[in-house]
Amino acid sequence: MAVSASAHAPRNPGPSWGYWFLRTADRVLPECVYRPMRAIGTFIALLGMPEQRRHSRDYLAVVLGRSPRRREVFRHFFAFEEALLTKLRVINGRPHRTVYAPGTGDFRAWMEGGGPVLLGTFHFGVSDLQGCQIGGQDKQRVYVVRQRVGNSYDTDKLAERFGGRLQFLWINEPGELIFALKDAAATPAAIALQCDRVEFAARTEAFEFLGARRLFPFSIYHLALIFGRPVLFSVGVPEGPELATLHASPRFDPIPGERREVALARAREHFQAFLRQVEALLRRDPYLWFNFTALNPVAARPEAASP
Repeated sequence: MAVSASAHAPRNPGPSWGYWFLRTADRVLPECVYRPMRAIGTFIALLGMPEQRRHSRDYLAVVLGRSPRRREVFRHFFAFEEALLTKLRVINGRPHRTVYAPGTGDFRAWMEGGGPVLLGTFHFGVSDLQGCQIGGQDKQRVYVVRQRVGNSYDTDKLAERFGGRLQFLWINEPGELIFALKDAAATPAAIALQCDRVEFAARTEAFEFLGARRLFPFSIYHLALIFGRPVLFSVGVPEGPELATLHASPRFDPIPGERREVALARAREHFQAFLRQVEALLRRDPYLWFNFTALNPVAARPEAASP
């Protein structure tokens, strides 16, 4: 199932041959040679992407509480490159294992039992790869909602790698979401959505994150109430080239007959709790936030009521 992308779909940064080069070099070069080459390539990319560099500095200044050093901006870019390389290595057939962090019992129970669910995640660490690996499990079938870009080589190849149980729903306009999900929601498959970038969100709400009330997409909970599906959030923290830890929220379940405003109040508490988890992980390792776009905007304060 797919939705037509815009004729002028955005592109990931980098040359069209970049993915092929990284995969080929990883096959033929020893790591002691290849890693310095990746660092040099990352430095060149950093110099050539002033907008992404500015957004990285702005984000790091917030999470670190001070102006970041140049080497810290480089570390942010290099962490993203290494996460991309991990995906390309899995495409090449390299093993990659995920372990569960404490407090992920609901997510683990769903992984073992399956069933229709909405999976929320962020552009964070190796979350993309974990979502694709979930689709490779025998008991799981997953629709992954993504924005179509002009060079989506990594996601296309991961879909091939994990077979027919993983399918992408390409959506480039927020208004397309409900229509694209209608058929998928009629199946027992899981549906995975990224819930951190507001520019693609049909509905946003304000939550505490990194010292301010910031806007985040909130559509996943409205979809949960429409389709009667539970919600689970997760992110993946890399622990090395072939290992990651999955951190997940408890399960949010729609309750039949519950008033909508009560259900949405529970949903806000659920999402805020997960954001606290994510913020704690970023305080420990700030280089895992892979949004090289403007940080989620601070919500406008409501005007005071007239006396």
